[in-house]
Amino acid sequence: MTRILADLSDEDIKWLDARAAEQGTSRAALVREAVASFKALSPASGSKDWIQRGAGYWKDRADVRDGVNFQRAIRQDRRSYDDL
Repeated sequence: MTRILADLSDEDIKWLDARAAEQGTSRAALVREAVASFKALSPASGSKDWIQRGAGYWKDRADVRDGVNFQRAIRQDRRSYDDL
């Protein structure tokens, strides 16, 4: 693990200290958690892992055999495209 130096305002330090006391953890642990959260939400990472995790999610569903037929069945109550 690498140490870094960061300049934070006194107000931010007070907030971090209060939050760390509430959670019973260190200021550094909160900063590590914040960086990990920011990294996970960042679209700049370009990661497509979510596609791999979701692939085949419905493969064991017996009620959804053919995707097109399923879509047509759930949209039966809508107007036909021919009427538009």
